[in-house]
Amino acid sequence: MAPDQQPGESETLAHDDLREGRAPWIHPDVPRFVAPRESLTCDVAVVGAGITGSLVAEHLSARGLNVVLIDREQASHGSTAASTAMLQWEIDRSLVELTELHGFERAVRAYRLSLAAVAGLRGLINGLGLACAFRPRSTLYLAAGAAGPDDIAAEFALRRRAGLPGRHLDFGALRRSFDIDRAAAILSPGSAEADPMALAGGLTGIAAGRGVRRIAGDARDFDATDRMVHIGLADGHEIEARHAVLATGYVMPDVVSSALHTVTSTFAIATRPQSPARLWRDRVLIWEASQVYHYLRTTADDRIIIGGGDEPYGDQDRRIGEAAGKHAALRAMLSAFWPRAHGDIAFAWSGAFGQTADGLPLIGPVPGRRRILAAYGYGGNGITFSFLASRMIGAMIAGDAAPWHEDFALDRDRPR
Repeated sequence: MAPDQQPGESETLAHDDLREGRAPWIHPDVPRFVAPRESLTCDVAVVGAGITGSLVAEHLSARGLNVVLIDREQASHGSTAASTAMLQWEIDRSLVELTELHGFERAVRAYRLSLAAVAGLRGLINGLGLACAFRPRSTLYLAAGAAGPDDIAAEFALRRRAGLPGRHLDFGALRRSFDIDRAAAILSPGSAEADPMALAGGLTGIAAGRGVRRIAGDARDFDATDRMVHIGLADGHEIEARHAVLATGYVMPDVVSSALHTVTSTFAIATRPQSPARLWRDRVLIWEASQVYHYLRTTADDRIIIGGGDEPYGDQDRRIGEAAGKHAALRAMLSAFWPRAHGDIAFAWSGAFGQTADGLPLIGPVPGRRRILAAYGYGGNGITFSFLASRMIGAMIAGDAAPWHEDFALDRDRPR
């Protein structure tokens, strides 16, 4: 236990198959999901009650649909609980990299959709009055590793050509503005931060108030016909829906797969509350331009969160075995990067998430499965892409599919 550790602030790993440890998020008092007493019918069955499922359920219920929300765990206590909730519009793949993979027009479209998604989240949260520590933030994208000042300059030039917001900082400007010793950076407005547990819980509560039924169950069998989707639960009950939406984190049911999808493990720590004077200017979200990057943010109660050191595997036992070393490395990185911070660690956690080979999420109909849609592979843009997925899925169910939806198709070609 760290010095002066408070009850509940423990580095002990209390784990399931999606994440381990504990992050500093509020666990909202949301009505528990209950096992069904009978089989059910609905317009849409949403499988997975994390942040994506919560956004989808809220959005579809706002459209007047009869929704059932299903989760095998306690709602939002899987991958969502492991999120660091940096709501960035900048995608894991730089605009330069995304342009090389998909061409300029499609890459810029993805970036603009991501920018609009963060703005949409802000409007939704404010409109619903959700208490989730949402704060608009700028991002600071730093030169790191093999990505030097020329790479930062090239990325900035392409963003400026695309009409995306931001300004370039050379070494001197970065040092004067933020007291950070890196060769260059891009400072961009339009991102945000939040408490992911409070956000998901608030959305689920709003949805429940509109009549969304919350079902505890393990959805195993999916039998899709021209008219309905029959979902078999492990307890023998069945849910019959006009559409099913799969939003189960990185754990894909057998009915959906993608050659683009891989699972990655990530690690994070959070300090004790700091004196505000010890935090960096404007509390910007900080992330590195290197391929395996670190990222930092602050919280509403003045903690510093640092994460990264991602590894290309999803094996839980291996993740648990490496967690202590990874957390120690993150603490050392924080001390080197921002030495004025107190380094006492109050929370340490790890988790798995899905990403794709081409940097874009998997959102849309499941190939070969009528009336089943899915949302996976968000990478580091989890909540931002969750919002985008909820709006895309709402439009698809309403019959308003757009040509650009194909950019995120589950069966799109692998980039060459």
